[in-house]
Amino acid sequence: MAARRKATTQISRLARRAGGTAAANRMVPEETPVAFSYAGTTHAVMMASPADFEDFALGFSLTEGIVGDPKEIEAIEVEDLGAGIDIQIKLKDKANTRFQARRRRLAGPVGCGLCGIESIEEAMRSVDAVGSSKLTLEAEDVTRSVRLLSKLQPLHTETGAVHAAGFYVPGKGVVMAREDVGRHNALDKLAGALAKAGIDGASGAVVVTSRVSVEMVQKTAAIGAPIIMAVSAPTALAIRTAEAAGMTLVALVRGDDFDIFTHPDRVACGVAKHVA
Repeated sequence: MAARRKATTQISRLARRAGGTAAANRMVPEETPVAFSYAGTTHAVMMASPADFEDFALGFSLTEGIVGDPKEIEAIEVEDLGAGIDIQIKLKDKANTRFQARRRRLAGPVGCGLCGIESIEEAMRSVDAVGSSKLTLEAEDVTRSVRLLSKLQPLHTETGAVHAAGFYVPGKGVVMAREDVGRHNALDKLAGALAKAGIDGASGAVVVTSRVSVEMVQKTAAIGAPIIMAVSAPTALAIRTAEAAGMTLVALVRGDDFDIFTHPDRVACGVAKHVA
């Protein structure tokens, strides 16, 4: 198991304010290379916050389709190499055979740089449909989820420089949250934490502090959540992907205001009106 690393570091800087300029200290978040290795071979390297490594490894394995169930992982070993973290993930026989076949199929293509993915085809993979979920939210659930998540971000409170992903269950609030310098890393860590806790992804909604790009939709679908809510805006590809997956995409949650981009029937908002 890796030695515990500091999540933040205090640095000095010159702070210019209306009253003048002065030297002052500030806490900033650490980030470190984290390698995911399967069968002794590095599959992907992410820049991430040095925390929740097992959640990260499990969540990444699930959301990237390397395993379909946590039981397909035999062991996770975290090693601190000084320059970074190496997470050795040992897959059980069938999962390992499937992964090795995937590696052979992808051998040779130029990397596209998306979340450790090795080909354009992998980046544009289809997502599982989540339309069968019966989950519905009130408008207050949407705004409340963001307010509650803001109270579960100690690293952001200290540094102002990291993202968070939470899991909101109506009547219970945000039952799980994870932070990271990378928005998709935070979501992977959340996915792993939910899987370890045995929480059904279809029972709640994902809420994130970032924009919604296509990989955020893909990972939310892998969790099984039918709703993703975000404080920032979505990309066009994320909207198309959510629409195809039957997922409700809510974004730009600011105070009591928000926009619903896909499958609005899951959020009770009252009578619809045209907004010019």
